[in-house]
Amino acid sequence: MARSSVDGMTHTHHTIDYIELNVADLTAAKTFYERAFGWAFNDYGPEYAGIRDPSGDGEVGGLGVGRPPGPGGSLVILYSDDLEASVAAIEAAGGAVTEGPYEFPGGRRFLFTDNSGNLLAVWTPA
Repeated sequence: MARSSVDGMTHTHHTIDYIELNVADLTAAKTFYERAFGWAFNDYGPEYAGIRDPSGDGEVGGLGVGRPPGPGGSLVILYSDDLEASVAAIEAAGGAVTEGPYEFPGGRRFLFTDNSGNLLAVWTPA
């Protein structure tokens, strides 16, 4: 597997790299996870906070407002060395790109559904 280093973190092509939890209230969710698990966050505005890696290097996930929370609501995010090639591979395998690719503060990404209807995302740095 190809491994890449981005911002001091190592990422492996086409592996689970990040998990986003959909929340109704960002402040309340941050308070919950801080109290329950001691998580720390990087704030990116009123609708998103990155979950800091316990090592202090990078992030392992995020809390986001915008998509409805609930069962099946977490977003699994895969890392890609080549976003366009990942789009092509997903479509060739029978998946469907549902959003993007689009830019976000950390790079570019897209969302897709697999052949069972599960929603996932793929990202690459800017």
